[in-house]
Amino acid sequence: MIRGSAERGIIIRVITSRKRTLGAVTPDDFERLAQLRKMQGIALGLLLFMAVVFVVSFALQQHFPWLGYVRAAAEGGMVGALADWFAVTAIFRHPLGLPIPHTNLISNKKDEIGDGLGSFIEQNFLADEVVHEKLSEISGARMAGDWLAQPANAERAADMVANAGLGALTVLNDSDVQDLFEALVRKHVVDPPWGPLTGRALESFVQGEHHEALLDIAASRLEEWLVNHPEAFDRMVSSRLPSWLPSIAQRFVDDRMHAEAVKFVQAVRDDHSHPFRIAVSEFLCDLARDLGEKPELQAQLESFKHEVFDSPRIRAVAESTWANARAALVTMLEEPQSELRTRLRAALQDFGQRLRRDSTLQYKIDVWVMQVVEHLVRNYRHDLARVVSDTVRRWDAREAAEKIELQVGKDLQFIRINGTVVGSLAGLLIFAFATLVITPLVS
Repeated sequence: MIRGSAERGIIIRVITSRKRTLGAVTPDDFERLAQLRKMQGIALGLLLFMAVVFVVSFALQQHFPWLGYVRAAAEGGMVGALADWFAVTAIFRHPLGLPIPHTNLISNKKDEIGDGLGSFIEQNFLADEVVHEKLSEISGARMAGDWLAQPANAERAADMVANAGLGALTVLNDSDVQDLFEALVRKHVVDPPWGPLTGRALESFVQGEHHEALLDIAASRLEEWLVNHPEAFDRMVSSRLPSWLPSIAQRFVDDRMHAEAVKFVQAVRDDHSHPFRIAVSEFLCDLARDLGEKPELQAQLESFKHEVFDSPRIRAVAESTWANARAALVTMLEEPQSELRTRLRAALQDFGQRLRRDSTLQYKIDVWVMQVVEHLVRNYRHDLARVVSDTVRRWDAREAAEKIELQVGKDLQFIRINGTVVGSLAGLLIFAFATLVITPLVS
């Protein structure tokens, strides 16, 4: 029983406290609440003042007839104050807690208010012409250029990019990244047939005579090796000669073969019409044609391709490469003075300076941003408006009324004040008209 009483006491205190604070949580909310209470006090003070004036004037009007005008003004002021208090209170709650029809409007009409507010935002703030006109007035590219051109801002932007990269690398699972990369490579590189594509690439390579440069390099390197390593060439030739051949004959053959090999390589290097070069060109042309036309050669290439990419060793190399690359990226992104962070800051600042100077680039970026934003608004403005209506729908009815009262309640208290003043003037005018015009006519 004691525990139950304590719990009820806590609930009552929470409800009472919530009623007093209207759900205020931030310093700005409490400032609005203080201003609201101040205006409510002023409006209530005017009502009490009118009540006191009414009581005094009503009691003394028999002795001082002119107090009838004061009484009428006070009476009208009280009526106006009470009527407007009822009207303002009825917006947010039941006056005096009485369930009078058509009161507590916000709580009862919360969902309709949310739908109407969302529709209003969609039709008036997210309309095509409104968005286009507003974006046309803003040169976001120039502002971004001015901002990025400052070294401190470029460093801040680089830090943001680095932190975003670190966050992505931290969140991403290595196996998931590897699976994704493997799936992309398999879809776009491994699965498509290589034969026709390789044939066309090789044909274009030969037609552009790019293989001639490779032959020049290969001939020069081979000549250099032959000249610098004659003993290795001699051993290779001697191993193919009969063992019964005298050594002097072997040396003669070795020297002759070495000289002929050097002469052959030099001829290939210097003579672009050499038969060997022509033979290589013809071989490459035939290979390019066969890769595009012969199914058996294409099948051999496909088999070799899958054998390479499906090899566990290749997968291990890919995993190791990603792990090393990831570790290197994390290290460079974490270190403020790393080469990557330094280059990123410099690139952002250079881009900002170029963007600030180049009006053509500004125009292109502004147009691109405008097209993107207009496309997003055009396709998703209903969803954006639904965010407002759905948010209001999720609010508790009482909480919604309190939130709105906290925001606009101060201004609504002027209705009560104005009602008191206008009611006083109306009561005075009505009483004066009745006394000065109607009474003589009736008499």
